Amino acid sequence: MTAPDIKKGLAGVYADYTAISKVNPETNSLLYRGYPVQELAENCTFEEVAHLLWRNELPSAAQLKAFQEQYRAERGLNEETIAVIEAMPKECHPMDVLRTAISFLGTFDKEHFTTSADDIREVGRALLAKIPTIIALDIRRRRGEGYVKPDPEKGFSENFLWMVFGDGPDSPLNKPGDVECFEKSMILYAEHSFNASTFTARLITSTRSDTWSALAGAVGALKGPLHGGANEAVMHNMLEIDDPAKAEQWCKDKLASKEVVMGFGHRVYKKGDSRVPTMEAAFKKLASEHEGGEKWVEMYDVMEKAMYENTSINIRPNLDFPAGPAYYLMGFDIPFFTPLFVMARITGWSAHIIEQYENNSLIRPLAAYNGHDERHVS
Repeated sequence: MTAPDIKKGLAGVYADYTAISKVNPETNSLLYRGYPVQELAENCTFEEVAHLLWRNELPSAAQLKAFQEQYRAERGLNEETIAVIEAMPKECHPMDVLRTAISFLGTFDKEHFTTSADDIREVGRALLAKIPTIIALDIRRRRGEGYVKPDPEKGFSENFLWMVFGDGPDSPLNKPGDVECFEKSMILYAEHSFNASTFTARLITSTRSDTWSALAGAVGALKGPLHGGANEAVMHNMLEIDDPAKAEQWCKDKLASKEVVMGFGHRVYKKGDSRVPTMEAAFKKLASEHEGGEKWVEMYDVMEKAMYENTSINIRPNLDFPAGPAYYLMGFDIPFFTPLFVMARITGWSAHIIEQYENNSLIRPLAAYNGHDERHVS
């Protein structure tokens, strides 16, 4: 019998078609519906990009206004959801709170199971509205602070930063680089083809499960440090190094011991993550507006050079590397970095759930058995 060709991690395996995003090998650019993401980050708002991912086109002024009115009106949380969040242990990971809150919100959906693209968009829109409010409430309750109601007049990023930090003198809202950087990070994190969490959402969807379950499952997949949790690990590493003068040797020691350095390398990109230059520029602008920001910029530059020069494949940073210190400088606690990722990726996940249902087939791979031969109880 011919041995099966095992593709560990499904590396190099095409599981299906998608029209949502791709990495263009000719330009090494990540495309959303054909648009290079770096162009979207420079010229569009996150709300416009959400519309693009869900509707295949950037919105007209009238379409954008209608979309904003719809989802901004859904930002608030009911008393039951607030009570559930406040009842959870403050020591648990914020991703646990987010996953639970999404499941709880799903119990209020009268159309709990539907394959309608419009219904799936409604779920996605509701979570695009409510996830920032959930995260803001979770951040504030752990600090002993109260719930701040969302502001329907504010854009996506401004509203979230307002709910977390208010508009006092130290708020990121008073630093243009912070708001710009956060908005760009949301656009850059919004979608990335068949990554682990997106594939999880599509797999759950393929069973004809409901959208809420698929999205909760995607949150569970994103929690892992080899996927969404990488931006948290980046900042933990930087804090461990602490001194830019020690960064090069730290990288060399990790490489010598064959340890993975989070924030570097990517299975898809062969010439470097095309999202990095945009995020790096935004991070460095933000750092220039913060006292002590130059320390993290210097460490960033040293680590980037060390990883490139001391690996045979000239390994480069991925999006998590500049995003980690950017979120830290804004004032977010490290465990909340991955929930921030969810705020953006809910758009891409929802688009993929719609696409999966358009031509659904149960995802059920084979496994090559390597256990005992048949045996019997004596």
